[in-house]
Amino acid sequence: MDNIREEIRQYILSQFLPGERSANLQDDTPLLTSGIVDSLGMLRMIGFIEQRFVIEVDAHDATVDNFERIQDIAVFIESKRATRK
Repeated sequence: MDNIREEIRQYILSQFLPGERSANLQDDTPLLTSGIVDSLGMLRMIGFIEQRFVIEVDAHDATVDNFERIQDIAVFIESKRATRK
């Protein structure tokens, strides 16, 4: 799961926090409620996640609970992968 977290972190840094250091974006940093990622950004991030991790994010999955923090996103991706098997 560490690789998933790091890929998500690098995506967020490149798309939403250019110039920011990786160490400044922790696994538990709020992304949505802090304004780092807005609603359009969330749609872009979901597209990246679907393509990169070969999962489908349904509309009912696109919640703050699943996408608020890097750790939440990683758990969500792992759970989607597990249900595919």
